[in-house]
Amino acid sequence: MAFVSIYTVGRLKHANDHPASQEFFEVGDSVFRQANDSGKMIDALSPKGVPFPENLIEGDGAPILTLTVWKDLQSLFRFTYSGLHRQALRDRSKWMQPYQETHLSYVMWWTEMVKDVTWKEAFKRYDHYIQNGSTAFAFDFKHAFDEKGEECSVK
Repeated sequence: MAFVSIYTVGRLKHANDHPASQEFFEVGDSVFRQANDSGKMIDALSPKGVPFPENLIEGDGAPILTLTVWKDLQSLFRFTYSGLHRQALRDRSKWMQPYQETHLSYVMWWTEMVKDVTWKEAFKRYDHYIQNGSTAFAFDFKHAFDEKGEECSVK
């Protein structure tokens, strides 16, 4: 059975102690609780102690990274675009810096083993996506691939 991994990346507009950033962290805690309670998220890796790529260190606000593993693409899609997470996406401009044209806020890929999902792998998949666009190796929801590497539609 394959699992889908998602790496998300953004940068706060303000310092961590700013009221807007504090609101982001409070909402984020609620979103993660909802993800855990869904029974569809398999794992969430902590970024503590992770050596960030140089392009993530540059800039004013703190980088915000998540790396999670989900049972399937449909469950991840439904979670992403419903409930608290959907509202957080709508509100992200209050907390996060706008994206550059070459920046993608997330990338996904399939894995057979949850233990194979690492931050190093996430950075590699993200870089691949930036260089090559959506492929079976690294993709987004608009140009998704199933666990067999076939293009698929997610709704």
